[in-house]
Amino acid sequence: MSTPADVAPPAPPAPPAVSARTLLPLVAPALVVGVGCSLLFLAVSEVAEQLQEVLWADLPDALGIGGYSAPWTILMLTLTGVLVGLVVWKAPGHAGPDPATLGLGDEEPLRLRVVPGLLVANALMLAGGPSLGPEGPIIAANVALAFWLGAKTVPKAPGRMWVSLATAATLGALFGTPVAAALVVSEALAGRPMPVKGSLWDNLFGPLLAAAAGALTTTLVASPSFGLGLPAFGRPGWADLLAAVLVACAAAALGMVAVRLFPYVHRVFRKLRHPMLMLPLGGLVLGLLGALGGRLTLFKGLHEVGELAADPDGRSAGQFAVLAVVKLAALLIAASCGFRGGRIFPAVFVGTAFGLCAHALVPGVDPSVGIAAGVLGMLLAITRQGWISLFTAAVLVSSPAILALMCIASLPAWLVVTGRPQMQLTENGAPLR
Repeated sequence: MSTPADVAPPAPPAPPAVSARTLLPLVAPALVVGVGCSLLFLAVSEVAEQLQEVLWADLPDALGIGGYSAPWTILMLTLTGVLVGLVVWKAPGHAGPDPATLGLGDEEPLRLRVVPGLLVANALMLAGGPSLGPEGPIIAANVALAFWLGAKTVPKAPGRMWVSLATAATLGALFGTPVAAALVVSEALAGRPMPVKGSLWDNLFGPLLAAAAGALTTTLVASPSFGLGLPAFGRPGWADLLAAVLVACAAAALGMVAVRLFPYVHRVFRKLRHPMLMLPLGGLVLGLLGALGGRLTLFKGLHEVGELAADPDGRSAGQFAVLAVVKLAALLIAASCGFRGGRIFPAVFVGTAFGLCAHALVPGVDPSVGIAAGVLGMLLAITRQGWISLFTAAVLVSSPAILALMCIASLPAWLVVTGRPQMQLTENGAPLR
């Protein structure tokens, strides 16, 4: 006869179903936010690309100087530091809080007056060459605008709704697909009270719709592509599985070197106390790194990744290693000295170069496996976002077999990074764990 202690506790009740009438009012706001977030992202990207063309092609051509020569690279990166420093110093709100204290879309909405300075600082950074991407500032700007407009037009709606819609919409616009947004939002909801008293899919309905609208708008206007066009990867073998695990773990360990150094490098720049000292000095260091690593180690790295992957056998292992280390150092400096930008795209470049280095060292490592595993491990260390790391690695190398390998490789790579300091600091400069 069983005793009360032998009886298993009853399972918690399933969340109540949410009616369509509850979710339908989200459709219009989600669509508007999705389209608006994508258009702002595209506008900032276009301005940055046009300015980049002027700074790195038109102007040096007019002066008869090599656009990517060492002197011009050092000059441009230092000048970028000066210009961004001026914006951070003089713009209302100082172009937002210290980016070293922010994660991916987890910040509170900024005041509206901060947004112009933040966008200008991001556009200057993207055009000038520092190794950061657009995602952090664009998400913050879109969240602030959606929160402000939402409060004006639908004052009874909860403020967090606008934050989740804008974050998801911007991620959809950035990656050209709503899948990344769904993964990030679902990861953010884990262990937290659900905003909507229903299932996970009830809570994903609005953000996923906003992400779809943002992704579709970006696709229709700009036709982005993240696939690297690598040769088809066939049936994986045991050697491929071993290579994926080893490369992912090694890339995660390399990324953790930068994560460990992050608070110390950040502290060195903070001792200068003024953006007109921190950012120009950071720009000078980045210029020296750019002169060492060459053109491919400049900018956010997305277009440069395609150039690397187009010729997996075109460089030696040492050359790939130099590209990976220089780009990682540039990411560390740019994130520490106060440039306004995100870390995902430069981390993708580092992981790609690392994976191709493994292929050059051991030709038996398939380039597709090396790239996907390198990107996976590097993003796990830099972002600590498991789903976004797995998604990015998989979308670069579009193959079901690669996805299966990465799912397995992510587990030991996660053990390398979990419980350790993150590349995000508290207000007093201590790393989060």
